[in-house]
Amino acid sequence: ICSDKTGTLTQNRMTVVDVWTPRSGERALALTIGALCSDAALTWKGREPVSTGDPTETALVDAAAREGLDKNGLEGEWPRRGELPFDSERKLMSTVHPLPGGGVRVMVKGAPDVLLRRCKKALGTAGTAELTPALSRQIAAANENMASRALRVLGTAFKDLPAPPAALDADTLEQGLTFAGLVGMIDPPRPEVRGAVEKCFAAGIRPIMITGDHRLTAVAIARELGICREGDLAITGEDLDFMPQEMLEREVEKFAVYARVSPEHKMRIVRAWQRRGKVVAMTGDGVNDAPALKAADIGVAMGITGTEVSKDAASMILADDNFATIVKAVVNGRGVYTNIKNAINFLLSGNMAGILCVFLASVLGLPMPFAPVHLLFIN
Repeated sequence: ICSDKTGTLTQNRMTVVDVWTPRSGERALALTIGALCSDAALTWKGREPVSTGDPTETALVDAAAREGLDKNGLEGEWPRRGELPFDSERKLMSTVHPLPGGGVRVMVKGAPDVLLRRCKKALGTAGTAELTPALSRQIAAANENMASRALRVLGTAFKDLPAPPAALDADTLEQGLTFAGLVGMIDPPRPEVRGAVEKCFAAGIRPIMITGDHRLTAVAIARELGICREGDLAITGEDLDFMPQEMLEREVEKFAVYARVSPEHKMRIVRAWQRRGKVVAMTGDGVNDAPALKAADIGVAMGITGTEVSKDAASMILADDNFATIVKAVVNGRGVYTNIKNAINFLLSGNMAGILCVFLASVLGLPMPFAPVHLLFIN
């Protein structure tokens, strides 16, 4: 079973628990970027912020609201003039907002390791400074520290332009950025999943985690759930890009965690396991997951967060998006299969015995061994 992490193995209830910035006192900027560079909507229930939308974005909007940064008010100050939606290939989202004195500010959030490669500056201790190798290592260390604590980490950055861009493309908007900070959030594992994982191993089923999160975050969650065991390895999508398919097919059983993967990587993983002679179930919820769901022996779509395309491509839909439900389905399926085998064995044994008696009696010229009423009693 190749399973996504967020919402399937975890509760999909993100909560921001840590904000790190290169310069103290800049939490507000990192949270402002996180709130404005999102599509979540904010409402208030008394004094408590209540957001609707993607769980990661609602966590950012709620965290900003608790520190006095109401997204509705921020949007009045920083209206959105354009956007580049999140893409699983880029692993970034960008929005464009007018600056009070003219020009525009591009606000970007996304995977820290991807974002950092597109930054030239950072908010250092003495203001905006060049992104030196030492500062890059400091940011990378903070990212790994959060990820090792099983936090999902997003990076935030911005860029000021003197005029609105002629075209909204990643090469223009998402290069030469100024790094603002990291936001760490936790998505607690579903309490029932660990028991379901143990049942999988006992039943001869190998659970595999496939996620877009940082490798350390994925490994920490996988170990907590029992998916990543002693001797198991983790690999990233970047490593897969340099690994030939033949090598992946030879080494696939060594990996329990795949991090920072794209939908194309899922196809490769499915095919590698199938070449090993395994029956593969693959979970997915996005439009880009449809080819992997179709290629798997059992495609499993998410009933709550899944798109219609993924549901059409899948052979099973989880109404509660819960990994433990897959295991329950396997238990029920094996029960039905066992009952069918038992029924066939019973019918074959009874009927074959009756046929043999009638056949021998006919060959030997003996009287018929059964009257019709006898056959009815046997049945």
